Amino acid sequence: MIFLCAIVGYLLGSVSTSTLVVRWAANLDIRQHGSGNAGATNTLRVLGLRYALLVLAVDILKGMAAVGMGHVLGRGDPWAVYAAGLAAIVGHNWPVFFGFRGGKGVATTIGVLALVMFTPAALTGAIAIALVALTRYVSLGALTFTALTPVAAMLLGYPWAKVAFAVIVAALSIYRHRQNIGRLRRGEEHKVFSKS
Repeated sequence: MIFLCAIVGYLLGSVSTSTLVVRWAANLDIRQHGSGNAGATNTLRVLGLRYALLVLAVDILKGMAAVGMGHVLGRGDPWAVYAAGLAAIVGHNWPVFFGFRGGKGVATTIGVLALVMFTPAALTGAIAIALVALTRYVSLGALTFTALTPVAAMLLGYPWAKVAFAVIVAALSIYRHRQNIGRLRRGEEHKVFSKS
């Protein structure tokens, strides 16, 4: 059953919202424009705020839906939920329907963590939003959110399995943002409303 939940989560995650929305709205491949990333931030650069918010909302809901399906199909087994949530993030990053070229999984991760561990995700999410508002570096906010969520979960006494799940999610996010980390260190990272 855990394997089935992972497969369903992956297929759901593989529906690349940004790719579909930009193709529908402008007949463009989002991966050939802006930063080349199939996500809400690059949609903002290419098509503007309205479409970016749509992509963000659907990708968050995609993560939530994967967790919900994991709960139903796994009959409440937390490992089925974790498998479905993690697989949805992996699917978003490497979507089978789009040549395994997807986004970085930030919005889908938000949806997953919001249902798996709401309080830690909300606390670290508030810190991340403040950082983005101050610096305009979305990648810095995303990395802060994913890196601090397992710390917050541990401090709040969450079960070790949930903390371990959050650590795996954070490691995946750091891996996907490795180029952003390099640009941040060099002072070359794009800011949220930058066209470059």
